[in-house]
Amino acid sequence: MQSSPRCGARTRGGAICRAPAMHGKARCRMHGGARRSGAPRGNQNARTHGMFASDGIAERRQVRDLLDDAWKLLGELK
Repeated sequence: MQSSPRCGARTRGGAICRAPAMHGKARCRMHGGARRSGAPRGNQNARTHGMFASDGIAERRQVRDLLDDAWKLLGELK
């Protein structure tokens, strides 16, 4: 037991997990070495929302530029 390979995953406290790794795996049963661990295949909740897609970034940049121009115009009118 003492010479078996260790999990090595980071715990919440920042330390390294010292539990033994599952047979044939690199992680222990609590950190993904168990069967059927992880998200199910075809998980609908795991889809991306597109906030960091290039078109979303470009749209937010245009809105920010428009607001900057509006603030500049308001500053000049005062």
